[in-house]
Amino acid sequence: MVIMNTPEKLLHRLEDIGQELSTRPGALALIGLGSVGLERERLDAFSDLDFFVIVQAGYKAQYLEDLSWLTQLAPAAFSFANTPDGCKFLYADGVFCEFAVFEEAELQQAVFAPGRVVWKAAGVSEQIAVPQRAHQPGPPPAVEWLIGEALTNVYVGLLRDLRGEKLSAMRFIQVYAVDRILELAERNDPAAGTAADVFNRERRFEQRVPALAGRLPAFVQGYARNQESALAVLAFLDEYFEVDPALKQAILKLCERVG
Repeated sequence: MVIMNTPEKLLHRLEDIGQELSTRPGALALIGLGSVGLERERLDAFSDLDFFVIVQAGYKAQYLEDLSWLTQLAPAAFSFANTPDGCKFLYADGVFCEFAVFEEAELQQAVFAPGRVVWKAAGVSEQIAVPQRAHQPGPPPAVEWLIGEALTNVYVGLLRDLRGEKLSAMRFIQVYAVDRILELAERNDPAAGTAADVFNRERRFEQRVPALAGRLPAFVQGYARNQESALAVLAFLDEYFEVDPALKQAILKLCERVG
């Protein structure tokens, strides 16, 4: 049986976690992130709980090793430590959490999007949910680089397919080349940056760039359809950008051999 959540249930669980932390020694704050942070308009039945727990110096290991501050609220189904700072945790009722525990000094070095204070101890500033180190992406690559990278990814992918490395081929054609197309779409469509996730370009892409979203199934046709995906990627690039004729012909010849 699939257990469905509601936004109200998720927010209530997060508030309960904050209340439980308020009774625990060393806890300083609970910061909600993403759709349970400052972007609550995105919260829906398919959201998870992303949050930071901020603790006093010397308490980090205790909060990572003893998850009773979570299991006290409802039974756990599964958990595992996915980073030195964090954990993924599934409640038996379907609420999924991804969290990290930081000591206050560590938080000053963490790079994250601004969050929302769900709970804080007395004397802790509301500014604790504001990163001290802002995310600073490097300069955007040139359009010509994106086009060249996408095309050469397709070319290399087709060679891998002919060698029998179909999994590697699928990633070059249907992942790496498509990633560059996503960047090109954001560059050409001013609305594409709306509600973008600075850490994960494909998040909400279908909603942000609906015109291109309709072509994604042709770009990503699966393990057994590298040739078809390559032709779709090439056709898109050739339609909207200047594609080098020699490279285009080389890709088409490889597609014939794969076929």
